[in-house]
Amino acid sequence: MDYATSVTINAPPETVWGLTTDIEGWPRIASSVTAVRRLDDGALQVGSQADVEQPRLRPARWQVTALEPGRMFVWESTSGGVTSIGEHIVTPTGSGSRLDLRIRQSGRLAGLVAALYGRRIRRYLHLEAEGFRKAAEAAVGAD
Repeated sequence: MDYATSVTINAPPETVWGLTTDIEGWPRIASSVTAVRRLDDGALQVGSQADVEQPRLRPARWQVTALEPGRMFVWESTSGGVTSIGEHIVTPTGSGSRLDLRIRQSGRLAGLVAALYGRRIRRYLHLEAEGFRKAAEAAVGAD
């Protein structure tokens, strides 16, 4: 199962990247995230872990598996026979940035999860992308 969304943001990539990697700040940005608790300190890096809570979904522990500072990070969560891989990619554009968000799910129960939660996952990705857009554009407007 593969879910993706993209949003153009009128803010520099550094601003978008800062918001994206401040994962404990996500609940202030996106209504699709109710709580995030980092399990380590410092800058987000490969191996960093966080517990993420979202409305009407089971809490999940995510671990960063790939990171290119200023550009992208990938993290993974496995629960109940499903592995979820989340990608967050920030790309400079001529007038700002583009943020691509993607969730890929695999495993023996991925089809069932798609049937039960696919629509919600798509909606949450959209809410997160729009939340990042609004927060980044507000941060630039406040400067």
